[in-house]
This record gives sequence, structure tokens and C-alpha cells, in this order.
Amino acid sequence: MSRILVIDDDRAGARTLQLHLRSQGYETEIAHDAETGLAVACEQAPDLVILDIRMPGRSGLELLPDLKQLSPAPRVVMITAFHDMETTIEAMQQGAEDYIHKPVDIDELDAAVERLLAASQAGRLVETEARAGGRFDMVGRSRAMKEVFKTIGLVARSSTTVLITGESGTGKELVARAIHNAGAHADGPFVAVNCAAVVESLLESDMFGHEKGAFTGAVTRQPGKFELAAGGTIFLDEIGEMSPTMQAKLLRVLQYKEFAPLGAKIVRSTDARIIAATNVDLARRVREGHFREDLFYRLSVVTIDLPPLRDRIEDLDDLVRTLLARINRDLRSSISHIDQAVLDCFARYAWPGNVRELENVLLKAAALASGNTLTPDQLPDELGAFCRPRYSPPPSGVEQPLGSLADMERQHVMRVLESTGWHRGEACEILGISRPRLRRMMREYAIEPPADADSDLTAD
Repeated sequence: MSRILVIDDDRAGARTLQLHLRSQGYETEIAHDAETGLAVACEQAPDLVILDIRMPGRSGLELLPDLKQLSPAPRVVMITAFHDMETTIEAMQQGAEDYIHKPVDIDELDAAVERLLAASQAGRLVETEARAGGRFDMVGRSRAMKEVFKTIGLVARSSTTVLITGESGTGKELVARAIHNAGAHADGPFVAVNCAAVVESLLESDMFGHEKGAFTGAVTRQPGKFELAAGGTIFLDEIGEMSPTMQAKLLRVLQYKEFAPLGAKIVRSTDARIIAATNVDLARRVREGHFREDLFYRLSVVTIDLPPLRDRIEDLDDLVRTLLARINRDLRSSISHIDQAVLDCFARYAWPGNVRELENVLLKAAALASGNTLTPDQLPDELGAFCRPRYSPPPSGVEQPLGSLADMERQHVMRVLESTGWHRGEACEILGISRPRLRRMMREYAIEPPADADSDLTAD
């Protein structure tokens, strides 16, 4: 029988987890502070520890390294009521294998426990590096973004090449900077190159530098971006737009860690970490013959795929407030309130330009605002059609014609909820959506569970 230790100062929450885990067949103990938890772990050698981050006295993050030094080291799942990327990255780098937010989603917890215990029994323990420093500028509490933060934490301390994929405006450079700031190269420079913004004839000189007299106009020696990035990170944005000639030269840098400036008779070495990004499907470009297959595999040792904003709408509130705080600081504006109709409008919009478009919309609205509240009339015309009232159910006995997408979607969600006995976890699995998205749909379509529904199944 696997042993699980829950360390959480929330006594009611810890007891609830203990009862649930015992019902699943696990031997489960609880502790309410770090020192007691460490003593229990030393005595009982648990296979897995569920550890709260914020506790009076010594925090979960401070306890984590001691737990990972035990022999055998337990798997650790961090739990917290707070949502910030820096804490997630730090937890993953100190050895946590998963990170779950409160209120704990039992289905998510069960899946993590089952996966980690299976891995432990197979002897596949993962050792991770020590804590990172640095500042981060990303927010997100959606499951997709939490996975991104975890991956950043796991890869940051190594020199592994990372490929970041995602649509334009999703924040690929922010991820690259987060990896740099959390890694061993954090004290070195972060040098960005936009491979699509520099004409091919100048890109080689820009990246590798040139010697005096290498070409007409080269009156002095000019170091390239790889040389400037020594001891740090070079970020190659829009790598999919690189020409075949430059692809071959970059491949050599990846293979041998050396490059030749234009006009130079000797090669120079580089210790810069390489992070690349693209908004195109590189695998497809390889199949079409537009991108070197060997370079693709060299670049994609680790791939981080950033979700579009339309697939992480649950992050909108945090994004809006974070972006507005920055805009207020830059414009010296004072937007302190956001009309709920604006947030509803944002949630309905598809955001083809992703977070960059959201920032631009907020920037324009703040510049035009006369007060301290952001209202729908300050939004651009393209969002106007989405600032409609929420769905309200038709009056009883009034037949409504079918045909609108909203009507069909509401009826489908209702049928699935009714067929599962209003079990939200099962409904989400059938619908292929997350719990936060189901909650939003239920609010928007005024869907309420019947009075006799099991509250344990309908509660979040």
C-alpha cells in the first residue's frame, strides 16, 4: 500500500484530503506545519507528499529541499491558493513533480497521485536543480499555462535548446526571458534576434559579426549577436523564416558551438544558450522541404507550445489586471475598476491577436478614459458586437425557434449535465472542456442544477 503524507495548516482541508485518499486505498497521514511534517516523513518514509506552500512559520517551499534529500526521496505535489508563475517555477526547480491550485480539483489530484506513484514504483525518480532567481512577467492560472510554467522550471537550469511555438502575440519572448531569468545564465545577457525582420543579406553579419573589410562599408570589426550573448542566452524569434543558407550555418553552431564571422580566418566558440520561437508549423515546413529536418530536431530538444488566448479565457481577469497595472504606470493613468460587461465582452471575443491584441485594446481604452472605470463604450468597434447581454432563458411556455449557436450549445450542455447526473467532472470529460470553462458556460446560459442534485457532484 502506498503511503501519502499531507502537510497543510488548513486542518479541515487536510482532513478532507486524508479521508478521500484513504477511500482510494492509500495509507495517509497529515501534519499541520513544516517541522511536524518533516518528522513524520523521516519516520514513515512516504511515497508521496502533498505539501501546502503557504504555512505559518516555515513555508512549504523552504521545507521542499529537506524532503527531497530524504532517502528514498518522496514525490511531492505542491498545493496553494495563490496563482503566480514565479512560485510555480521555483517549486518545480526545487524538486516538486506537480503543482495544484486550491480549491483542489479531486480529479486532477487523483490523476497526479496515480501518475507519480506509478512512476515511483517503476523507479523513475526525477532530480531537479536548486532554486532560481530573477523576475517574471507572466500570469495564468489555466491548466495549459500551469504546464508551461512547470516546463520552464524543469528546463531553466540546464543548457538544453528550447523551441517555443505558438500564434503571434501569445508571449513567446516572455517565456524565453523567463527561462533565461530562472537559469544558470541569468547573470548573462539576453540577446533577441528577429529572423524575419532582418533581410537575408544582413542576417549572417547580424548574428555572427564581421571583420573590418569583410565587405563594402565594413570599416570596423563588428561583433555579432552570438558573440554579444556570451555567457547568456540568444533568442531566435521567427526561426521558421530563416533561409536555407542560414539554417545550415545555424546547424553548425548547434552541433559544434562555434561560428565564423564574415571575413574572419578563424572560428569563434560560443557558450550562449539557444532558445528559438516560431508561429508556423515547423514540422509541416520540414515535410514541405522548406526547413532542414536535422536543424528542426536540434532545435526541438524541448518544445513549449503556448496556447492562444481563446483557449485560456480563464486567465483573462488576471491578464487584464496585470496589463492595466503596467499601462497605468506607463501612461500615469488611474484605471482602478473594470465594468463586468467589459470582462464578459472579452470572454466572448476570439482574440486573433492574442495577449498582444488584449494589451493594445487596454492601452487605447486607458488613453481615452476620462474616469477610473473601464466601460464598454471605450472599447474598439471590433469588440462592440460581443458586448451583448448574457443569455436569458425564454419565458416558460414560449416556444423559441432553434437555430442560433447559443441555443444549440446551451441545449447540448444541458443534455450532457443531465445525462451525467450533474457530475461536472464527467460532463467536462464528455464535452472536452475544463471545469472553469464549464462554470462560465453555466453562468452565461443561466444553467442551474436542480435542487435535488447531489451537492458533492455539482460543487467546485
